[in-house]
Amino acid sequence: MRKLNIKKEKNRIISFIKKYVHNAGFKKGIIGLSGGLDSSVSAYLTVEALGKENVIVVIMPYKTLSSANVEDAKIVAEKLGIKYYIREISQMVDSYFDQYEKNANKLRRGNRMARERMCILYDLSAKENALVIGTGNKTELYLGYVTQFGDSACAIEPLGHLYKTEVLQLAKLLKIPTHIINKTPSADLWQGQTDEDELGIKYKIADEILYYLLGENLSDEEIMKKGFSINEINHIKNLMEKSEFKRRMPLLLK
Repeated sequence: MRKLNIKKEKNRIISFIKKYVHNAGFKKGIIGLSGGLDSSVSAYLTVEALGKENVIVVIMPYKTLSSANVEDAKIVAEKLGIKYYIREISQMVDSYFDQYEKNANKLRRGNRMARERMCILYDLSAKENALVIGTGNKTELYLGYVTQFGDSACAIEPLGHLYKTEVLQLAKLLKIPTHIINKTPSADLWQGQTDEDELGIKYKIADEILYYLLGENLSDEEIMKKGFSINEINHIKNLMEKSEFKRRMPLLLK
């Protein structure tokens, strides 16, 4: 795995946020805050880049999910001293499924939640005249663990070049509350849902294989010599291949 200077990386990200937001003609940034690791890190960095008076977060719970995440999001917002909205999405999401698609499975419902949250975030970005700041990391982007036009929608991805385990290092440097750092990663789309269960692999393993594939351009045989199985390697490559469309703008016929 690569060795990053996390302090240097923090300063690079802060400069990136500040430059991009100001070059786009904005003073403010707005973030969807789940109470999890990635969105908390994005909020902390954006405050350092723009100042707490120029950062707004939106907390968007769904009724069946843990209220602890809402409390954690509020803790982050209050600790940073930033403005926050709470927008409960249950009625918006349920009204569609209750009226039209009562038999929809949990994946469809989860995707609807992610897209509903982004609709709210973009509406409030217009109200606040603020640029939408993303919260995605490199691991999730390359494995396709994002909802297209849901949590993947944003103007910039300050963490998009960092693997999940590197975001964890950054969170420790930023002194994000320990219980948030230690929380089991979850997209918060249905009860009991965890990222690693859905991905079918631990983040630490995924990060290392991704780095050897993307950063070092190693062959399968070379990666296997690092201690990984061919099944793990193929699983990562399969997720990358199937999700390629999520990392591109809509393709046009030439």
